[in-house]
Amino acid sequence: MPWSSYPSSHEAPPVVRGEPCSRIAGFLFISGLVLVSSFLLSAAPQKRLAVYSVAANYFLPVMQRANHDYVALLELLDPLGRVNAKLDGRRWRIRYNNVEGEFIAGQNRARIQGRVADLSSIFLIENGRGLVPVASLSSLLPRFLGGPVTVHEDSGRIFIGSIATHFTASLAAGIPPRLVFNFSSPVSPSVSTEPGKVHISFTREPVVAPASSTLTFGSNIISSATYSESNGLAEITVNTSAPLMPSFGDNGRTLTLTPASAASQASSPAPSSPPSAAARPAANSPANSPPSPPSATSPSSYPSAPRRYFAVVDPSHGGDDRGEALSSTLLEKDVTLALARRLRQELENRGISTLMLRESDANLSSDQRAVLANTNHPAIYIALHVASGGHGIRLYTALLPYGNGDNGLFRSWSNAQSSFLSVSQGAAASISAELQKQQASVRIVTAPLRPLNNVTAAAVAIELAPAGSDLAQLTSADYQQLIANAVATAIAATRDKLGATP
Repeated sequence: MPWSSYPSSHEAPPVVRGEPCSRIAGFLFISGLVLVSSFLLSAAPQKRLAVYSVAANYFLPVMQRANHDYVALLELLDPLGRVNAKLDGRRWRIRYNNVEGEFIAGQNRARIQGRVADLSSIFLIENGRGLVPVASLSSLLPRFLGGPVTVHEDSGRIFIGSIATHFTASLAAGIPPRLVFNFSSPVSPSVSTEPGKVHISFTREPVVAPASSTLTFGSNIISSATYSESNGLAEITVNTSAPLMPSFGDNGRTLTLTPASAASQASSPAPSSPPSAAARPAANSPANSPPSPPSATSPSSYPSAPRRYFAVVDPSHGGDDRGEALSSTLLEKDVTLALARRLRQELENRGISTLMLRESDANLSSDQRAVLANTNHPAIYIALHVASGGHGIRLYTALLPYGNGDNGLFRSWSNAQSSFLSVSQGAAASISAELQKQQASVRIVTAPLRPLNNVTAAAVAIELAPAGSDLAQLTSADYQQLIANAVATAIAATRDKLGATP
């Protein structure tokens, strides 16, 4: 009797006489396992791929076939431009803008603009959809998109162009300390807590790892922070011995974690980030003196002392001053800012307090940069430049104009560096030696490069060029990290010789 002839789907079919009970019991047992397995699989999170670009940020499902991860290529390209596909038997053709690709089901090779592209596993067609292995996206996507693409295969994240959001983390002065995160672009993460930890999760923002995935702060209250990413998401986990309260500032570019007791007892909210360099008052001005205590004297209310910076890092150019156009999409001002963030983090990791003269796409004149540096009385000023010509790294110290131009007790602005020239040259030699240990090509040059001759501290300028002919190396995390590590190590090694200016 066919199944459909039973009177109701809610009635069980009759048991066939002579059917062994053990077979029925086995059927029920297996059915139960299938139901339990289905429940567990449905409870597991869907594996996905996050795509970050200027056009759109979005997620795609990842499918596993024959122990390989696959993604639908048309769905991946669709938010980025004009795309269409056509299936002809086993041959699948796709056109993205003006780029044509051809794939054949069951083969591990494709043709893009007539050139062969190898795949890490075979191409699949399912219901007319072309599936490509995730492991091949790092080679496929640049051919379609015509620009740099970074694929984090293990964590399922793709960055198209210079879209990544970088961050630094440092303890702000005060008792108890506050942990301040500065991001290169606005973020809107979710913040959750558990005993001893604060989780900052980024679901839509292209946040990437700092130079080191684990940052240590040397505080009993806020000891460290760890960066991780998985399944298209990024997360920062802060280890703490006290509850922390989050607050945002600078239009989402700053996140501050403050111990809950200090946050609740302060008479006014703590600033979410230190004042920008352009707005920072002189170190000896009344505006920079410690704030008056609240009217009700409370032992838990701590005035903040002005911070003394040992190093000033100056990412050159900014705003309408783009610097050198390294390519059609790569500007000097963007590379110097990314490098400056890495260098500041490495200096802070070594206990060297550091001020960046610009945190965003702002333009400062040479005189403004010198005034801001001199006002903060650092031990060393470091300017960062990038060039497409030449190879390796050039270190500059000031070439002062002929004649001192001083007038009695007043030093000429163009010769302000004269008393610090020898220590500047010593710092450049130390940085050069450390870079050479990393097999980097280095030259030391003296040049009238402003604002070096206006700075009243040890002052050097570092200009990066690619080690070879590939300009993409300038944005390489490994290359930038090598430079930042070497420079920070050299400054830490000569810290006592540099000293602090009065």
